[in-house]
Amino acid sequence: MRFLHTSDWHLGRSFHRVDLGPAQQDFLDWLVREAVERRVDAVLVPGDVFDRAVPPVDAVRAASRALAAFAAAGVPVVLTSGNHDSATRLGFGAELAEAAGVHVRTDPLDLERPVVLADEHGPVHVFALPYLDPDSCHEALGAPRSHPGVLTAAMDRVRASLARSPARSVVLAHAFVTGAAPSESERDIRVGGVADVPASVFDGVDYVALGHLHGSQGVGGSTAVVRYSGSPLRYSFGEAARTPSVTLVDLDADARVSVELLSTPVPRGVATISGRLEELLADPALEPLADSWLQVTLTDARRPDAALDAVRSRFPHTLVLGFRPEGGEVEASSDLARLRAARDPVEVGRAFLAYVCGEPTPEETDVLRRADELARGRDTEHLRVAPAPAEGTVGDDASVGAA
Repeated sequence: MRFLHTSDWHLGRSFHRVDLGPAQQDFLDWLVREAVERRVDAVLVPGDVFDRAVPPVDAVRAASRALAAFAAAGVPVVLTSGNHDSATRLGFGAELAEAAGVHVRTDPLDLERPVVLADEHGPVHVFALPYLDPDSCHEALGAPRSHPGVLTAAMDRVRASLARSPARSVVLAHAFVTGAAPSESERDIRVGGVADVPASVFDGVDYVALGHLHGSQGVGGSTAVVRYSGSPLRYSFGEAARTPSVTLVDLDADARVSVELLSTPVPRGVATISGRLEELLADPALEPLADSWLQVTLTDARRPDAALDAVRSRFPHTLVLGFRPEGGEVEASSDLARLRAARDPVEVGRAFLAYVCGEPTPEETDVLRRADELARGRDTEHLRVAPAPAEGTVGDDASVGAA
């Protein structure tokens, strides 16, 4: 059986104020063509379809057109909500969409109800886990308030379902798995100071299609093959070195997994450069970057006049201009830039308190951590999780005809 694994579309996102809508539409059109030409049995999308809970109208239209195109081509889609999505909004009309082969799973109630696909070798059970926010789900799942706690409880239910109905198996999940490499553009999901889960939580299934981290990569430490597809576009300058892609997955009759990365279409390159202004304007080695989106850091001893205009005279797509003089004193604005770049809001608050009134106590740090978690907000409308089925019972399956 063949799958196309893609995630973290972040429809509606911009890149340093550049509208990515046309590029995202180009990607979705390309994805539909690839799915049809490569005769995939299903497209797997583990979360972050949109960039925010209330996406722009154009982003909703782009997603709707893409899903309609998959349905018209007879390509099943299994799609879940990520931490950027509103589970309620994304799940609207899910029952109707399922009749067209678009399986949108956003409710923890569906944890152990697989989408059942079939090929000449028999069934494949696809379990679609939406993003499980520990604050929203831990009580209903009977789990500790942590990412490892709720995901372990969810996977226990998946393994119980497979014990009742053995089959080749795929799991979609939206999580930060220990050992994977993050990028600058992901939202922090830590709860109680912990953001990651061990890969071993996925033991017992064949392939795990992950979303959340934006770099394509495999993660060891599990009996399953565990992979992030990565995002289809670069969403930060920290991702300049990576090649955006989707993952083509083949699952054979014996549940052996093979993968192939398919590079996605991108509107233009992304790069970072630094140096003195005159050197950057004259260096012939930089000519290939003339059409790229750039982050430029000038190292002149004094800030040049009209620096941005000068840089853009050669590199018209410069989006970010910084100044870090070599051997000179760092300006106060540089300290602010470093503060903005910090990934952990709790650490920023702790450093501020330490500067103003002395190192905070552990209790005060816990207050900061809790305030950060509350400030980021939670979608709490999907708290309903069915109790684990009694021993010997079998849940209903959503079935798709044999490919």
